[in-house]
Parts: sequence; C-alpha cells; structure tokens
Amino acid sequence: MRRNTPIVLLSAGHACVDVYQGCVAALVPFFIAERAYSLAVASGIVLAASLLSSVAQPVFGVLTDRWAMPWLLPVSTLLGGAGIALSGLSGSYPLTLAFVALSGIGVAAYHPESARVARIAARGSHRAMGWFSMGGTVGFALAPLMVAAAMTAGGLRWTPLLVLPALAGAALCLPVVRVLHQRQATDGSGTTPAAGSDDVASFVKLSLAVVFRSIAFIGLSTFIALYARQRLGGGTAVGTAALTVLYLGSTVGSVLGGSLAARWDRVVVARWSYLISAVAVAGVVWAPGPAFYLFVALTSAGLYVPFSLQVTLGQDYLPSRVGTASGITLGLTVSIGGLASPAVGSLADATSLRTALAPLVLMPLLSWLFFRTLPEPSVPRAELTEGAAAQSSGGGTAKAG
Repeated sequence: MRRNTPIVLLSAGHACVDVYQGCVAALVPFFIAERAYSLAVASGIVLAASLLSSVAQPVFGVLTDRWAMPWLLPVSTLLGGAGIALSGLSGSYPLTLAFVALSGIGVAAYHPESARVARIAARGSHRAMGWFSMGGTVGFALAPLMVAAAMTAGGLRWTPLLVLPALAGAALCLPVVRVLHQRQATDGSGTTPAAGSDDVASFVKLSLAVVFRSIAFIGLSTFIALYARQRLGGGTAVGTAALTVLYLGSTVGSVLGGSLAARWDRVVVARWSYLISAVAVAGVVWAPGPAFYLFVALTSAGLYVPFSLQVTLGQDYLPSRVGTASGITLGLTVSIGGLASPAVGSLADATSLRTALAPLVLMPLLSWLFFRTLPEPSVPRAELTEGAAAQSSGGGTAKAG
C-alpha cells in the first residue's frame, strides 16, 4: 500500500462519520415541517447531538492517551450512523433526542482516536492533516443532499437509508488499522509522538477560539436553510442549496489551510482567516440578493482554513496528551457550538431569524482576539524531518486525493 493511502482512507472514513453531524442540521427543516416543531424545539435536536458529545469527547481523549484503541474507528462510525438512521422512525420527541444523542456519542468516540491515528499517518505534514480534515467537511457537504434524497423518497420514515455511509466508513477503517500496525512493526514508528513540554495556557486560549468559531459555524449550519428561504423565497431546494454551499466551501477551506500553513505560520494564517470570516458572516446576514450565496461560501472557507491547523496546534501545545488535545480541538469545542443553537432559535422565535443570526458576526472576531496572543509552537525534530520527507515525495498527500 502506498505511503499516502492511509491518509486517503482516513479522510474518506472521516467523511462517513461527519456526514452524521451534517445530517442533524439538515434534518431540522423536515422535523419542523412534519412535526410542527418551533425553531427553539427543533434546535434542541442539535443540542441533543452536541450535549452528550461534549461530555463524552474529553473522556475518549483521555482513554486514547492511555491506550491505543483503533477498534473505536469502525465501532463509533456504526454508532453514529445507527442513531441518525433511527431518529426519524418515532414521532416521540424524547426518543428522537435519544437517538440523535446516540449518534453524537458515536461521533465523539471517533474523533480523538482518528486524529491520533491521522497524526501518525501524516508524519507531521500539515497538508496531510488538511486532507484528513477535509474528509469531515466533505461529509458535512454531502449530508444535506443525502437527507434531501431520503426525505424525498418518503419523509422522516426513510431515515434508515442514512445508515449506508456508516457501513462504508467502518469498512474503510479496517485496512488503515492493519497498515499502521504493520508500519509500527517494520519501521518502529510509535503509536504516539514524542512527549514534550505542555503549554496549557496557550491550549486554553486555542480552545476558546475554537469554541467561538464553532458557535458561528454551527449556528449558521442549523438555520441557514431556513434563512435562505426567507431571504430568497422558494421551496426546500433553495435552503438545501445554501446548506450545500456552506459545506462545500468548508472543503476548500480545509485543503487551503494545510497549503497556506506550509508557507506561513499556522497562527498567522488563522488570524487572517478569522478577520475575513467576520466580514463574510456580516455579508451572509445583510447582503441582498444572490450575493448571499457568495458570502455563504466565503464564510465557510474562512472558518475552515484554521480547522486542521487548530488540531495540530492543539497537539503541539499538549504533546504529552495528543488524544486529549485532539478530542477537544477536533470534537469537544465543535460540539459546544451546538449548545448555542437553542439560544439562537429562541431569539429567532421572539424577534426574527436575521436578528438572531446577527450576533454570529462577533464570533470570528473573538477567535481572532485569542489568536493574537498565541505563539507558534515548536514541532518535535523527528516530526519535522518526517513531514518534510512526506511533502517532498511526489507533492505529498495533496496528489493522493
């Protein structure tokens, strides 16, 4: 198997898991339409997916720091798919919340271990980690299209069709686990990077920056479909198009972030991205006409340029606790963004959706403020050497996709 194949498979598997995070937001308009939920009640479904995920994420991170658990990759993928597949079958709101929460736990279990494994497979390459992160954004982007197709077939009772990506993702995980085990046996590569000095203060600032970024993105992804229909008129196709543009822009941002970090410091790239994102979110809220879609694309790209960079920054700030760092930067802080969705929904019910989305303009600015004081961490020499070798061998991972 080629050197870059594990990252390609991990990226595809990441897509199969994060499609279920995207499905939650994509299902909200259908829950509103079929069950007459208010915006606040419907956004509680997003909260359910986020709440247990937020609690479980650091626990799985600590566990993967103690023991390598590659079996979590296929198992958590199947769990994430099962929860979403069952979510539309019962008209009971508590049962719907329970099934969506089950999916959230699966997603929570996946991210710390997958990020640890991806770091090993990437050998210190920012581009490779960018491609791994891009897999997740592709999953987000495909989610509204998959949900729309399933709902068109027969409404919420057809959610069991959405289990198919989980089956594919679980199958993709198996050869990655086998290849990395063989690599460890032949070249002596460890299951974790060499430990160094933890910079806890910088990691806390980074985590807060990611939280505010998450509030902006999750808030938009939850309500952008409804907002597009209000602003531009039309049926569900208009909303699905807006959500798809939001997610497709994020795939561009993920890949672009890894490429930019190969030329400039990760912290510098993230700072500029957040400034651009603040302007773009303002455009989403207030720009008239078709320009709306342009600002949606710019917003998602801007918010996702720092995404993979924040994962590797967190790992470098906490080199002795890579699993914990990965669980927080890749999963926990993303899940926390969903906790703000009910507040946005309640404000929208009381005022208007535009008024409720307006505060999201401030979120990238707060992330920028935290990044202003962050240092660029030093990377262990072994990883620098391996990362340079990986990027110089045929353009690295970028050509493998």
